[in-house]
Amino acid sequence: MVRDPDTMSRRLIVPGRTLVRRLAIPLALLLVSGGFVAPAQAVTVKRTSQCQGDWIPGTPTADDVMRGELSLVGLPAVKIGEKINWNASPYRNRSWEYVFHSLRWMGTLVVAYENSGQERYLDRAKQIAKDWAEHNRRGARGTKPYVWKDHPVSLRTQALVCLSMHVKDGWLRDSLSEHAKLLSNPALYKKGHNHGMDQDNALFAIGCRYGNKSWQNLAIKRLTGTVKLDVDAQGALREQAPRYAVYVYDRLQVIMANISSCGRSVPGDIRKRTESLKDFIAHSTMPNGYMVPLGDGTADTEPKMDTGTPSKKSKVYRAGYVYGRSAWGKPDASYYSIRFGPGMKYHGHEDHLGVTYYAQGRDILVDGGFHSYERSSYRYWTLSPSAHNVPTVVGERFRPRTASQLTKSSYGKDRQAYRLTDRAYGASRTRSVLVNHDQDVMAVLDTASSGKKISNLWRFDSALKVVSNGGGQVVLGDGKFKVTLVQLDMPSCKQVGGQKIDRGGKLGWVSPSYMSKRPTNVVVSPARSSLLTVIVPGTDAPKVSCAGGKVSVQAAQGPVTFSAKLL
Repeated sequence: MVRDPDTMSRRLIVPGRTLVRRLAIPLALLLVSGGFVAPAQAVTVKRTSQCQGDWIPGTPTADDVMRGELSLVGLPAVKIGEKINWNASPYRNRSWEYVFHSLRWMGTLVVAYENSGQERYLDRAKQIAKDWAEHNRRGARGTKPYVWKDHPVSLRTQALVCLSMHVKDGWLRDSLSEHAKLLSNPALYKKGHNHGMDQDNALFAIGCRYGNKSWQNLAIKRLTGTVKLDVDAQGALREQAPRYAVYVYDRLQVIMANISSCGRSVPGDIRKRTESLKDFIAHSTMPNGYMVPLGDGTADTEPKMDTGTPSKKSKVYRAGYVYGRSAWGKPDASYYSIRFGPGMKYHGHEDHLGVTYYAQGRDILVDGGFHSYERSSYRYWTLSPSAHNVPTVVGERFRPRTASQLTKSSYGKDRQAYRLTDRAYGASRTRSVLVNHDQDVMAVLDTASSGKKISNLWRFDSALKVVSNGGGQVVLGDGKFKVTLVQLDMPSCKQVGGQKIDRGGKLGWVSPSYMSKRPTNVVVSPARSSLLTVIVPGTDAPKVSCAGGKVSVQAAQGPVTFSAKLL
């Protein structure tokens, strides 16, 4: 998937010139070439199912396109002019290039034509699409290979099918036929992935438009298998980034509507798995209304859909997620996530055994986040264990794509605990996590096998600044709000010092939104054979003690006691 934000601020960029503000000129009078004309006479146009519906991103608008001003993937607008340079890449950004060649921005003009009856929109849409087809023939010299990759092809198809409802020219039909050949090629199909779903939607759209039942049947058959593979029986998306569940849910709504509008029946398995995504999305959403940013997920993803309220406050998904909260519908509720499961793939990160924590209406422990799909050292760092709240076996080499297991769990009314393990460092590492909701406390016990020592990382929200660090206790704060991290050597129960704090160095970064990079405080623990970490929100003096196999914490809301083994 490529990024298509619904709304974002724009600036106008003219290649080779300085940034300027967007021009404020009456839209109806401005031609793409810069001249002025009187508004065209509107006609009555039939609105088609191929053009109407939730398939076009919110930016750029039709009038932006008429001005030749494109704002894509949240980056400042670029002036493309009447004669378009199809090799343009003003930001050297892969997502920008993919969206540019998806032509969905051209599709906004056809929708505007259907809605307004103004033929100037259709004329410009036809001009853009024909020019694209002439300059981007598949396999031709000068055509960029990514133009005909699976996702640009899939997304472009719907815009071209929409245009074909009003333009009957042979060049357009020929282009759609070329798209169908690629879409129906089994060697190019992305089974079990959101790209595969978009391929099926595109192939079905062409098949319906031209009455080709074999294309329709192939698309429905493949889609059924892909949905059952990508959305498991619990309703969890297997792409290892929860925010993609929203994208998949939205796309499946579009696909099912397209199948029905063509007079075909939607298979029951597709409807059932689509509906099951709602619970997964709900559990993946924090009390502040934003999705927990795991894998290729940003902290500003807000699912704008009615998921309903799940019956349980905690849920374990076999796909590799543990979620829990103190209450539904309360912004100040506590919330946590824990990762395990299959090795990294698709949109996943090396975050196994990692945790996030939200309490008292704010982020406490956060994930490193998602920056972009660019091939940069920082992008690859965000995928690594160093960008997550995980334990590390000291002196051992990390083994990528290692699976991990949830081996034990315990559920109480106001307390849950879990044990997870893997061999990502050769020797096994084991993490036990306890979250107490009645008095907000998170406790984490990390151990390693074969006499190895273990260390861990704790990435705090960027709003929290270091107040103090000494004697095994780190206090961070934001105004009156304080949170304390305490570490104990186990089983001696001695408080262990020597914590180091990295901010803006090798570890101290977080990317809460696309293309953003902020410094934040990361606490690096000393190495021990067995290390207990206690996180206490809302206080800078929690009074943690340990004796007789029990740990006692004076939390902000009152005392808490639990087993030193956590469960």
